[in-house]
Amino acid sequence: MQTVEEAAQALAAGRTTSRALVEACLSRIEDPAGEGGRAFIAVYAEEARRSADAMDMLRRHRAPGRYAGIPVSLKDLLDVAGETTRAGSAALAGAPPAEASATVVRRLLGAGLVPVGRTNMTEFAFSGVGINPHYGTPQSPFGRAGDPAAGRVPGGSSSGAAVSVSDGMALMGVGTDTGGSCRIPAAFCAVAGFKPTARRVPTDGVYPLAPSLDSVGPLANSAACCAAMDAIMAGEQFDGLPEMPVAGLRLLMPTNIVLDGMDAATERSLDSAVQRLDRAGALIHHRRLRPLDLLAEAHARGGLAVAEAYAVHRSLLRTHAGQYDPRVANRILPGANMPAADYIDLVTARRRLTAAFELEMAPYDALIMPTVPVAPPPISAFAEEAEYRRLNGLILRNPSQINFLDGCAISLPCHEAGAPPAGLMIAAPAMGDRRLLAIAAALEPVLRRH
Repeated sequence: MQTVEEAAQALAAGRTTSRALVEACLSRIEDPAGEGGRAFIAVYAEEARRSADAMDMLRRHRAPGRYAGIPVSLKDLLDVAGETTRAGSAALAGAPPAEASATVVRRLLGAGLVPVGRTNMTEFAFSGVGINPHYGTPQSPFGRAGDPAAGRVPGGSSSGAAVSVSDGMALMGVGTDTGGSCRIPAAFCAVAGFKPTARRVPTDGVYPLAPSLDSVGPLANSAACCAAMDAIMAGEQFDGLPEMPVAGLRLLMPTNIVLDGMDAATERSLDSAVQRLDRAGALIHHRRLRPLDLLAEAHARGGLAVAEAYAVHRSLLRTHAGQYDPRVANRILPGANMPAADYIDLVTARRRLTAAFELEMAPYDALIMPTVPVAPPPISAFAEEAEYRRLNGLILRNPSQINFLDGCAISLPCHEAGAPPAGLMIAAPAMGDRRLLAIAAALEPVLRRH
């Protein structure tokens, strides 16, 4: 698939136009045999065409921003002035329109990017699966050519964002990540997905799930694309990533927790990826990462996401509970029972474990692990509540650790040709984003085998 960087070069050289890029994306969205009807909740067809024409006219008279005219998709929990933000829920369908756009949306528009629509998501971003009973569930590209009834989950909560990129309906999707919601769908849809250090990218105008964990990040077709779009959303100058040699990079692969429960296909892909990195000269250390052992103890009496989500939703639940996906409502409601003292203890434990994580990572350039230990399960596997809970917990387990430890992370495809999609997560402590993205860009050609 075309990357943001390839499109930017083609625009600058006059080999394509923004209108051509937008028309190609809209054609895929509108294809009745495709996933556009489930990946998008709203499509900005005419607005996108007008914006593209404006960018093309501007480019004829003076050089606009490097990424002006690039088609992007926006997750449905981002405020856009004059539109209702539904956050993938029927409960907000009648809410007043937003008075102003989210800061990240304003920054993307200011850089000349062209939104093609609002993407579907897990209701209120509260699941790693990607199923939405209100607006449909877009399918992972994996297995889609077979029996449509055996479709695979796309991962959540930024399900539509990932499918919009994997299917060429946008060159970049804006997602959010509270416990893996950019990285999980990236892994399940074979694209790149980046979770920044939360405090780097403004979340004002973004419907919250758990404010202390929420972050806004890009999904795209390469680490370099993620870096460019992340810089725009963070309000930072971007002049490309520094070249980073793979040989000599010190990578830590934890041996505790993150490898548990892997299916055979994901294990083969991970082993092959690690072998390729080793042959390329990366120094891979396999050992326990002690803070991971302590996370379960810290969460024994509840989690930040549940408590903070209940604080966000308690008023809406009183008036619109019947319009919630019951599986989402049932995950939020236990937050009512978390005592303030337990919440304070958890916040304190988070600070302590984050400091321990940063100390243990000091000798290493990055942490690596499977983004998700399993390939995308069939949508039908989630019919029973007990299995839904088990699989959702397994899918969220690895990426959510990085959110709790206040780190930054990216998922890159690492599977071989013909194998189910698998992601390798590359992570680092807080504020190491730019260097982490440079490391990811260096590792990407080694991982790419499809």
